[in-house]
Amino acid sequence: MEVAKLSPLERFLNLFTEVKPGEAASSLLLALNIYLILSAYYVLKPVREALILAGGGAEIKSYAAAGQAMLLLLAVPFYGWLAARLPRRWLINGVTLFFAGCLVAFYFLARLELSLGVVFFLWVGIFNLMVPAQFWAFANDIYKPEEGERLFVIVAFGASLGAVSGSYLVALLIGRLGVYELMLVAAGILVLSLLLTHSVARRESTRQRADTDPLRQQTADEEPVGDGGSFSLVFRNRYLLLIALLMLVLNWVNTTGEYILGRTVLATAEQTLASDAAQGLTREEIIGSFYAEFYTVVNIAGLLLQLFVVSRVLKFFGVRVAIMILPLIALGGYALAAFYPVLSIVRWVKTAENATDYSLQNTVRQVLFLPTTREQKYKAKQAIDTFFVRAGDVLSAAVVFVGSTWLALSTQGFAVFNIVLVGVWLLIAFMIGSHYRRLVPDK
Repeated sequence: MEVAKLSPLERFLNLFTEVKPGEAASSLLLALNIYLILSAYYVLKPVREALILAGGGAEIKSYAAAGQAMLLLLAVPFYGWLAARLPRRWLINGVTLFFAGCLVAFYFLARLELSLGVVFFLWVGIFNLMVPAQFWAFANDIYKPEEGERLFVIVAFGASLGAVSGSYLVALLIGRLGVYELMLVAAGILVLSLLLTHSVARRESTRQRADTDPLRQQTADEEPVGDGGSFSLVFRNRYLLLIALLMLVLNWVNTTGEYILGRTVLATAEQTLASDAAQGLTREEIIGSFYAEFYTVVNIAGLLLQLFVVSRVLKFFGVRVAIMILPLIALGGYALAAFYPVLSIVRWVKTAENATDYSLQNTVRQVLFLPTTREQKYKAKQAIDTFFVRAGDVLSAAVVFVGSTWLALSTQGFAVFNIVLVGVWLLIAFMIGSHYRRLVPDK
Protein backbone atom coordinates (compact mmCIF):
# COMPACT_ATOMS: atom_id res chain seq x y z
CA MET A 1 0.00 0.00 0.00
CA GLU A 2 1.45 3.35 -1.05
CA VAL A 3 1.95 5.85 1.74
CA ALA A 4 0.41 9.26 1.02
CA LYS A 5 2.91 12.07 0.68
CA LEU A 6 2.69 15.51 2.22
CA SER A 7 1.73 18.34 -0.09
CA PRO A 8 3.85 21.52 -0.15
CA LEU A 9 1.20 23.25 2.00
CA GLU A 10 1.25 20.42 4.54
CA ARG A 11 5.04 20.54 4.67
CA PHE A 12 4.83 24.28 5.37
CA LEU A 13 2.28 23.80 8.15
CA ASN A 14 4.57 21.21 9.73
CA LEU A 15 6.80 24.12 10.71
CA PHE A 16 4.17 24.94 13.32
CA THR A 17 2.54 21.61 14.20
CA GLU A 18 2.31 18.05 12.91
CA VAL A 19 -0.01 17.88 9.89
CA LYS A 20 -0.66 14.57 8.17
CA PRO A 21 -1.65 14.02 4.52
CA GLY A 22 -5.13 15.30 3.74
CA GLU A 23 -5.49 17.38 6.91
CA ALA A 24 -4.37 20.82 5.75
CA ALA A 25 -7.50 21.97 3.92
CA SER A 26 -10.03 21.41 6.70
CA SER A 27 -7.80 22.84 9.40
CA LEU A 28 -7.15 25.99 7.37
CA LEU A 29 -10.84 26.38 6.54
CA LEU A 30 -11.64 26.10 10.24
CA ALA A 31 -8.95 28.67 11.02
CA LEU A 32 -10.48 31.02 8.45
CA ASN A 33 -13.92 30.31 9.90
CA ILE A 34 -13.05 31.40 13.46
CA TYR A 35 -11.03 34.27 12.02
CA LEU A 36 -14.20 35.58 10.38
CA ILE A 37 -16.30 35.10 13.52
CA LEU A 38 -13.88 37.09 15.66
CA SER A 39 -13.47 39.70 12.93
CA ALA A 40 -17.26 40.17 12.97
CA TYR A 41 -17.09 40.79 16.72
CA TYR A 42 -14.33 43.37 16.37
CA VAL A 43 -16.26 45.08 13.59
CA LEU A 44 -19.17 45.42 16.04
CA LYS A 45 -17.14 46.79 18.96
CA PRO A 46 -17.08 50.44 17.81
CA VAL A 47 -20.80 50.24 17.03
CA ARG A 48 -21.39 48.93 20.55
CA GLU A 49 -19.37 51.75 22.07
CA ALA A 50 -21.13 54.41 20.00
CA LEU A 51 -24.58 53.17 20.98
CA ILE A 52 -23.88 52.59 24.68
CA LEU A 53 -22.17 55.94 25.26
CA ALA A 54 -24.92 57.81 23.45
CA GLY A 55 -27.83 55.90 24.95
CA GLY A 56 -26.75 54.55 28.33
CA GLY A 57 -23.54 56.18 29.46
CA ALA A 58 -20.25 54.62 30.56
CA GLU A 59 -21.72 53.47 33.89
CA ILE A 60 -23.75 50.74 32.23
CA LYS A 61 -20.57 48.78 31.55
CA SER A 62 -20.22 48.14 35.26
CA TYR A 63 -23.48 46.20 35.21
CA ALA A 64 -23.12 44.54 31.80
CA ALA A 65 -21.45 41.35 33.02
CA ALA A 66 -24.20 40.72 35.57
CA GLY A 67 -26.88 41.46 32.99
CA GLN A 68 -25.31 39.11 30.46
CA ALA A 69 -24.99 36.35 33.06
CA MET A 70 -28.70 36.64 33.81
CA LEU A 71 -29.58 36.50 30.10
CA LEU A 72 -27.35 33.46 29.64
CA LEU A 73 -29.37 31.61 32.27
CA LEU A 74 -32.17 31.78 29.70
CA ALA A 75 -30.19 31.61 26.45
CA VAL A 76 -28.09 28.53 27.28
CA PRO A 77 -31.04 26.25 28.18
CA PHE A 78 -32.86 27.46 25.05
CA TYR A 79 -29.81 26.56 22.95
CA GLY A 80 -29.80 23.13 24.60
CA TRP A 81 -33.50 22.74 23.79
CA LEU A 82 -32.77 23.50 20.14
CA ALA A 83 -29.79 21.12 20.08
CA ALA A 84 -32.03 18.29 21.35
CA ARG A 85 -34.43 18.76 18.46
CA LEU A 86 -32.41 19.90 15.46
CA PRO A 87 -29.72 18.09 13.46
CA ARG A 88 -26.27 19.65 13.80
CA ARG A 89 -26.51 21.30 10.37
CA TRP A 90 -29.78 23.05 11.18
CA LEU A 91 -28.67 23.98 14.68
CA ILE A 92 -25.58 25.80 13.38
CA ASN A 93 -27.53 27.32 10.48
CA GLY A 94 -30.32 28.54 12.72
CA VAL A 95 -28.16 30.08 15.44
CA THR A 96 -25.77 31.80 13.03
CA LEU A 97 -28.53 33.17 10.81
CA PHE A 98 -30.43 34.33 13.90
CA PHE A 99 -27.50 36.49 15.00
CA ALA A 100 -26.96 37.74 11.45
CA GLY A 101 -30.66 38.59 11.17
CA CYS A 102 -30.53 40.46 14.48
CA LEU A 103 -27.80 42.66 13.04
CA VAL A 104 -29.94 43.55 10.03
CA ALA A 105 -32.83 44.38 12.36
CA PHE A 106 -30.57 46.47 14.61
CA TYR A 107 -29.36 48.41 11.57
CA PHE A 108 -32.86 49.46 10.56
CA LEU A 109 -33.84 50.26 14.15
CA ALA A 110 -30.73 52.41 14.54
CA ARG A 111 -31.64 54.26 11.34
CA LEU A 112 -35.01 55.04 12.95
CA GLU A 113 -33.00 56.66 15.79
CA LEU A 114 -34.39 54.31 18.43
CA SER A 115 -32.45 53.95 21.68
CA LEU A 116 -30.57 50.66 21.38
CA GLY A 117 -27.56 51.24 23.63
CA VAL A 118 -28.25 48.84 26.49
CA VAL A 119 -29.96 46.17 24.37
CA PHE A 120 -27.21 46.12 21.76
CA PHE A 121 -24.46 46.10 24.40
CA LEU A 122 -25.99 43.05 26.07
CA TRP A 123 -26.65 41.39 22.70
CA VAL A 124 -23.00 41.76 21.60
CA GLY A 125 -21.87 40.20 24.88
CA ILE A 126 -24.09 37.17 24.27
CA PHE A 127 -23.07 36.89 20.62
CA ASN A 128 -19.36 37.05 21.44
CA LEU A 129 -19.69 34.06 23.76
CA MET A 130 -22.27 31.82 22.11
CA VAL A 131 -21.15 31.88 18.46
CA PRO A 132 -17.44 31.09 19.14
CA ALA A 133 -18.53 28.37 21.60
CA GLN A 134 -20.68 26.82 18.89
CA PHE A 135 -17.80 26.98 16.42
CA TRP A 136 -15.45 25.19 18.81
CA ALA A 137 -18.10 22.56 19.52
CA PHE A 138 -18.23 21.90 15.77
CA ALA A 139 -14.42 21.74 15.55
CA ASN A 140 -14.38 19.26 18.45
CA ASP A 141 -17.10 17.29 16.72
CA ILE A 142 -15.04 16.51 13.62
CA TYR A 143 -11.69 15.62 15.19
CA LYS A 144 -10.47 12.76 17.32
CA PRO A 145 -8.43 13.77 20.43
CA GLU A 146 -5.13 12.89 18.70
CA GLU A 147 -6.05 15.01 15.67
CA GLY A 148 -7.40 17.93 17.67
CA GLU A 149 -4.32 18.18 19.85
CA ARG A 150 -2.25 18.71 16.70
CA LEU A 151 -4.59 20.67 14.46
CA PHE A 152 -6.19 23.00 16.99
CA VAL A 153 -2.86 24.84 16.98
CA ILE A 154 -3.66 25.96 13.42
CA VAL A 155 -7.34 26.60 14.11
CA ALA A 156 -6.62 28.68 17.20
CA PHE A 157 -4.15 30.77 15.19
CA GLY A 158 -7.12 31.90 13.13
CA ALA A 159 -8.78 33.09 16.35
CA SER A 160 -5.65 34.98 17.41
CA LEU A 161 -5.27 36.57 14.00
CA GLY A 162 -8.94 37.57 13.91
CA ALA A 163 -8.59 39.37 17.24
CA VAL A 164 -5.52 41.26 16.00
CA SER A 165 -6.65 42.19 12.50
CA GLY A 166 -10.31 42.87 13.24
CA SER A 167 -9.50 46.30 14.61
CA TYR A 168 -7.59 47.22 11.46
CA LEU A 169 -10.56 46.18 9.34
CA VAL A 170 -12.75 48.59 11.29
CA ALA A 171 -10.27 51.41 10.80
CA LEU A 172 -10.43 50.85 7.02
CA LEU A 173 -14.22 50.64 6.83
CA ILE A 174 -15.68 53.03 9.36
CA GLY A 175 -14.70 56.21 7.53
CA ARG A 176 -16.03 54.94 4.21
CA LEU A 177 -19.24 53.26 5.37
CA GLY A 178 -20.27 54.79 8.68
CA VAL A 179 -20.89 53.30 12.11
CA TYR A 180 -24.27 51.63 11.63
CA GLU A 181 -23.35 50.12 8.27
CA LEU A 182 -20.77 48.03 10.12
CA MET A 183 -23.69 45.98 11.44
CA LEU A 184 -24.44 44.84 7.88
CA VAL A 185 -20.76 44.12 7.27
CA ALA A 186 -20.67 41.90 10.37
CA ALA A 187 -23.86 40.12 9.26
CA GLY A 188 -22.28 39.39 5.88
CA ILE A 189 -19.14 38.05 7.55
CA LEU A 190 -21.25 35.69 9.68
CA VAL A 191 -23.01 34.32 6.60
CA LEU A 192 -19.63 33.76 4.93
CA SER A 193 -18.40 31.89 8.02
CA LEU A 194 -21.46 29.65 7.77
CA LEU A 195 -20.53 28.72 4.20
CA LEU A 196 -17.08 27.68 5.45
CA THR A 197 -18.69 25.52 8.15
CA HIS A 198 -20.67 23.65 5.49
CA SER A 199 -17.56 23.22 3.35
CA VAL A 200 -15.66 21.61 6.22
CA ALA A 201 -18.65 19.42 7.12
CA ARG A 202 -18.82 18.09 3.55
CA ARG A 203 -15.09 17.39 3.45
CA GLU A 204 -15.15 15.48 6.72
CA SER A 205 -18.46 13.61 6.41
CA THR A 206 -17.17 10.69 4.33
CA ARG A 207 -14.13 10.15 6.52
CA GLN A 208 -16.24 10.24 9.69
CA ARG A 209 -18.88 7.81 8.45
CA ALA A 210 -16.16 5.31 7.59
CA ASP A 211 -14.47 5.64 10.98
CA THR A 212 -14.89 2.88 13.55
CA ASP A 213 -14.31 5.20 16.54
CA PRO A 214 -17.66 5.59 18.39
CA LEU A 215 -16.86 9.20 19.24
CA ARG A 216 -16.49 9.95 15.53
CA GLN A 217 -19.64 8.09 14.55
CA GLN A 218 -21.68 10.49 16.67
CA THR A 219 -21.09 13.38 14.28
CA ALA A 220 -23.67 12.68 11.58
CA ASP A 221 -25.37 15.91 10.51
CA GLU A 222 -28.75 14.17 10.37
CA GLU A 223 -29.08 13.51 14.12
CA PRO A 224 -29.82 15.90 17.02
CA VAL A 225 -27.08 15.99 19.62
CA GLY A 226 -29.10 14.59 22.56
CA ASP A 227 -31.86 15.51 25.00
CA GLY A 228 -29.98 16.39 28.22
CA GLY A 229 -30.06 19.87 29.74
CA SER A 230 -27.00 22.10 29.24
CA PHE A 231 -26.43 22.91 32.91
CA SER A 232 -27.46 19.45 34.13
CA LEU A 233 -24.81 17.91 31.85
CA VAL A 234 -22.19 20.05 33.55
CA PHE A 235 -23.27 19.37 37.12
CA ARG A 236 -23.72 15.61 36.58
CA ASN A 237 -20.24 15.07 35.15
CA ARG A 238 -17.20 15.66 37.35
CA TYR A 239 -14.87 16.33 34.41
CA LEU A 240 -17.18 18.95 32.91
CA LEU A 241 -17.79 20.54 36.30
CA LEU A 242 -14.05 20.86 36.83
CA ILE A 243 -13.68 22.55 33.42
CA ALA A 244 -16.52 24.92 34.34
CA LEU A 245 -14.83 25.80 37.64
CA LEU A 246 -11.54 26.25 35.80
CA MET A 247 -13.07 28.79 33.42
CA LEU A 248 -14.80 30.61 36.27
CA VAL A 249 -11.64 30.92 38.38
CA LEU A 250 -9.43 31.71 35.37
CA ASN A 251 -11.68 34.57 34.32
CA TRP A 252 -12.04 35.73 37.93
CA VAL A 253 -8.26 35.97 38.28
CA ASN A 254 -7.76 37.56 34.87
CA THR A 255 -10.46 40.21 35.30
CA THR A 256 -9.22 41.12 38.77
CA GLY A 257 -5.75 41.33 37.27
CA GLU A 258 -7.06 43.78 34.67
CA TYR A 259 -8.36 45.91 37.53
CA ILE A 260 -4.94 45.78 39.21
CA LEU A 261 -3.32 46.88 35.95
CA GLY A 262 -5.83 49.68 35.36
CA ARG A 263 -5.45 50.95 38.92
CA THR A 264 -1.66 50.98 38.58
CA VAL A 265 -1.79 52.71 35.20
CA LEU A 266 -4.07 55.42 36.59
CA ALA A 267 -1.83 56.00 39.61
CA THR A 268 1.23 56.22 37.37
CA ALA A 269 -0.51 58.71 35.07
CA GLU A 270 -1.38 60.89 38.06
CA GLN A 271 2.23 60.77 39.26
CA THR A 272 3.47 61.68 35.78
CA LEU A 273 1.19 64.72 35.64
CA ALA A 274 2.15 65.80 39.16
CA SER A 275 5.87 65.62 38.34
CA ASP A 276 5.53 67.68 35.14
CA ALA A 277 6.92 64.77 33.11
CA ALA A 278 3.85 64.43 30.91
CA GLN A 279 5.34 66.45 28.03
CA GLY A 280 2.01 68.11 27.31
CA LEU A 281 -0.06 64.92 27.35
CA THR A 282 -3.37 64.74 29.19
CA ARG A 283 -4.20 61.95 31.63
CA GLU A 284 -6.41 60.27 29.03
CA GLU A 285 -3.65 60.44 26.42
CA ILE A 286 -1.10 58.92 28.81
CA ILE A 287 -3.46 56.04 29.64
CA GLY A 288 -4.49 55.54 25.99
CA SER A 289 -0.86 55.46 24.83
CA PHE A 290 0.01 52.87 27.45
CA TYR A 291 -2.84 50.54 26.50
CA ALA A 292 -2.21 50.90 22.77
CA GLU A 293 1.37 49.70 23.27
CA PHE A 294 0.34 47.08 25.84
CA TYR A 295 -2.26 45.42 23.60
CA THR A 296 0.11 45.47 20.64
CA VAL A 297 2.79 43.60 22.59
CA VAL A 298 0.27 41.13 24.03
CA ASN A 299 -1.22 40.35 20.62
CA ILE A 300 2.15 39.90 18.91
CA ALA A 301 3.45 37.72 21.75
CA GLY A 302 0.26 35.63 21.62
CA LEU A 303 0.61 35.07 17.89
CA LEU A 304 4.26 34.01 18.20
CA LEU A 305 3.46 31.64 21.05
CA GLN A 306 0.59 30.14 19.05
CA LEU A 307 2.80 29.55 16.01
CA PHE A 308 6.01 28.28 17.58
CA VAL A 309 5.41 27.17 21.18
CA VAL A 310 1.91 25.73 21.67
CA SER A 311 2.29 22.66 19.46
CA ARG A 312 5.68 21.82 21.03
CA VAL A 313 4.27 22.03 24.54
CA LEU A 314 1.33 19.77 23.68
CA LYS A 315 3.49 17.30 21.76
CA PHE A 316 6.35 16.91 24.22
CA PHE A 317 4.63 17.57 27.56
CA GLY A 318 0.96 16.82 26.93
CA VAL A 319 -2.24 18.39 28.19
CA ARG A 320 -1.48 17.63 31.86
CA VAL A 321 1.53 19.94 31.83
CA ALA A 322 0.14 22.48 29.37
CA ILE A 323 -2.91 23.20 31.54
CA MET A 324 -0.65 24.03 34.50
CA ILE A 325 1.52 26.59 32.73
CA LEU A 326 -0.79 29.63 32.82
CA PRO A 327 -1.66 29.34 36.54
CA LEU A 328 2.05 28.94 37.36
CA ILE A 329 2.81 32.09 35.35
CA ALA A 330 -0.03 33.89 37.15
CA LEU A 331 1.19 32.67 40.55
CA GLY A 332 4.71 33.99 39.98
CA GLY A 333 3.44 37.20 38.42
CA TYR A 334 1.02 38.17 41.19
CA ALA A 335 3.61 37.24 43.84
CA LEU A 336 5.92 39.78 42.18
CA ALA A 337 3.11 42.35 41.99
CA ALA A 338 2.32 41.85 45.68
CA PHE A 339 5.88 42.81 46.65
CA TYR A 340 6.60 45.35 43.89
CA PRO A 341 3.31 46.96 42.76
CA VAL A 342 4.94 49.27 40.21
CA LEU A 343 3.76 49.65 36.63
CA SER A 344 6.77 48.01 34.99
CA ILE A 345 6.21 44.82 37.03
CA VAL A 346 2.40 44.73 36.74
CA ARG A 347 2.62 45.41 33.02
CA TRP A 348 4.84 42.43 32.26
CA VAL A 349 2.86 40.21 34.63
CA LYS A 350 -0.30 40.91 32.63
CA THR A 351 1.55 40.70 29.31
CA ALA A 352 2.78 37.19 30.12
CA GLU A 353 -0.59 36.14 31.52
CA ASN A 354 -2.70 37.49 28.64
CA ALA A 355 -0.39 36.31 25.85
CA THR A 356 -0.33 32.79 27.31
CA ASP A 357 -4.09 32.87 27.86
CA TYR A 358 -4.80 33.89 24.24
CA SER A 359 -2.50 31.19 22.84
CA LEU A 360 -1.63 28.11 24.90
CA GLN A 361 -4.51 28.26 27.37
CA ASN A 362 -7.11 28.90 24.67
CA THR A 363 -5.89 25.91 22.65
CA VAL A 364 -5.82 23.63 25.71
CA ARG A 365 -9.28 24.84 26.69
CA GLN A 366 -10.64 23.59 23.35
CA VAL A 367 -8.63 20.34 23.47
CA LEU A 368 -10.24 19.42 26.80
CA PHE A 369 -13.57 18.80 25.03
CA LEU A 370 -12.15 16.39 22.44
CA PRO A 371 -12.83 13.20 24.47
CA THR A 372 -16.34 14.28 25.50
CA THR A 373 -19.58 13.10 23.89
CA ARG A 374 -21.23 14.99 21.08
CA GLU A 375 -24.03 16.18 23.37
CA GLN A 376 -21.49 17.48 25.88
CA LYS A 377 -19.57 19.30 23.15
CA TYR A 378 -22.58 21.31 21.99
CA LYS A 379 -24.62 21.74 25.16
CA ALA A 380 -22.25 21.64 28.12
CA LYS A 381 -19.63 23.65 26.25
CA GLN A 382 -22.19 26.41 25.63
CA ALA A 383 -22.89 26.62 29.35
CA ILE A 384 -19.21 26.57 30.29
CA ASP A 385 -17.94 29.00 27.64
CA THR A 386 -20.74 31.49 28.25
CA PHE A 387 -22.31 31.47 31.71
CA PHE A 388 -19.33 30.26 33.74
CA VAL A 389 -16.95 32.62 31.94
CA ARG A 390 -19.28 35.55 32.58
CA ALA A 391 -19.79 34.44 36.19
CA GLY A 392 -16.05 34.94 36.68
CA ASP A 393 -16.50 38.57 35.58
CA VAL A 394 -19.37 39.03 38.02
CA LEU A 395 -17.35 37.62 40.93
CA SER A 396 -14.41 39.83 40.03
CA ALA A 397 -16.67 42.90 39.99
CA ALA A 398 -17.97 41.92 43.43
CA VAL A 399 -14.44 41.53 44.78
CA VAL A 400 -13.39 44.89 43.36
CA PHE A 401 -16.46 46.58 44.85
CA VAL A 402 -16.04 45.04 48.31
CA GLY A 403 -12.27 45.41 48.30
CA SER A 404 -12.20 49.03 47.22
CA THR A 405 -15.36 50.29 48.96
CA TRP A 406 -15.54 48.42 52.25
CA LEU A 407 -12.08 46.94 52.87
CA ALA A 408 -9.97 49.69 51.26
CA LEU A 409 -7.57 47.10 49.84
CA SER A 410 -4.34 48.32 48.29
CA THR A 411 -3.01 47.08 44.98
CA GLN A 412 -0.92 44.59 46.95
CA GLY A 413 -4.06 43.39 48.71
CA PHE A 414 -5.80 42.59 45.42
CA ALA A 415 -2.63 40.83 44.21
CA VAL A 416 -2.59 38.66 47.37
CA PHE A 417 -6.25 37.80 46.80
CA ASN A 418 -5.37 36.67 43.28
CA ILE A 419 -2.55 34.52 44.64
CA VAL A 420 -5.07 32.66 46.80
CA LEU A 421 -7.37 32.19 43.81
CA VAL A 422 -4.49 30.91 41.69
CA GLY A 423 -3.84 28.25 44.34
CA VAL A 424 -7.41 27.00 43.78
CA TRP A 425 -6.88 27.25 40.01
CA LEU A 426 -3.74 25.08 40.19
CA LEU A 427 -5.59 22.38 42.12
CA ILE A 428 -8.45 22.34 39.60
CA ALA A 429 -6.01 22.27 36.66
CA PHE A 430 -4.14 19.30 38.19
CA MET A 431 -7.39 17.37 38.66
CA ILE A 432 -8.48 18.09 35.07
CA GLY A 433 -5.12 16.97 33.72
CA SER A 434 -5.37 13.69 35.62
CA HIS A 435 -8.92 13.14 34.39
CA TYR A 436 -7.93 13.91 30.79
CA ARG A 437 -5.17 11.30 30.98
CA ARG A 438 -7.75 8.69 31.98
CA LEU A 439 -9.98 9.69 29.06
CA VAL A 440 -7.09 9.73 26.57
CA PRO A 441 -4.72 7.08 28.02
CA ASP A 442 -1.94 7.42 25.44
CA LYS A 443 -1.45 11.02 26.64
